Amino acid sequence: MTYGNDPYSQQPQQPGYGQQPPPGYGQQPPGYGQQPPAGGYPGQPGGYPPGAGPAGYPPGYAAYPQAPYASWGARFGAYLIDALIIGVPAAIFYGIGFAIGFKNADCTTESTDSSYSTSCSGGLSGAGIALIAIGWLIAVIGGFYFIYMEGKTGQTPGRKMLGIRLVREADGQPLGFGMAFVRRLAHVVDALPCYVGFLWPLWDAKRQTFADKIMNSIVVKV
Repeated sequence: MTYGNDPYSQQPQQPGYGQQPPPGYGQQPPGYGQQPPAGGYPGQPGGYPPGAGPAGYPPGYAAYPQAPYASWGARFGAYLIDALIIGVPAAIFYGIGFAIGFKNADCTTESTDSSYSTSCSGGLSGAGIALIAIGWLIAVIGGFYFIYMEGKTGQTPGRKMLGIRLVREADGQPLGFGMAFVRRLAHVVDALPCYVGFLWPLWDAKRQTFADKIMNSIVVKV
């Protein structure tokens, strides 16, 4: 039994022969088929238009187009440059501090038929301790400053010279200071099994160390 006014039994009617279609019938949505602007859509990750995504993904999905991964050689070269920038000044102050500090130390050597021993009195002087402290401050402050740069921009002086950058794998953005500091701590995992974690980028598909895998970070070419 059907009812004449039953709204659920009514079906939308297609325009009949000779009838004019309703306004907008058969029209494509605005912008359909147009080429995207040069450089993609501003503010949209992945360069996709608002609400769109790559083929096979739901609307609203935006994939980060990853740059080529940095090689192990570039990563090691950047680390070596950074170590020299901080390590050389610190080592100079350390060396001068120890040289001056023990210059006036009174050392005596006692020997017997089978052995000998040396003892020194006086210890480090005040000037020596001050220079060693300066060297220590250079190493500590420089190390934290490089972590800050790494977290904010993804680059240290060494990485900038070699054209590579540390970013999050998900969106290509810098880690931030906190996560960059945690990543430095995670390098302990790279060192534990005979330093194999530092060599892992040589054969890894994403050129990641164990610390990178823990933090979901990658190093890419700029």
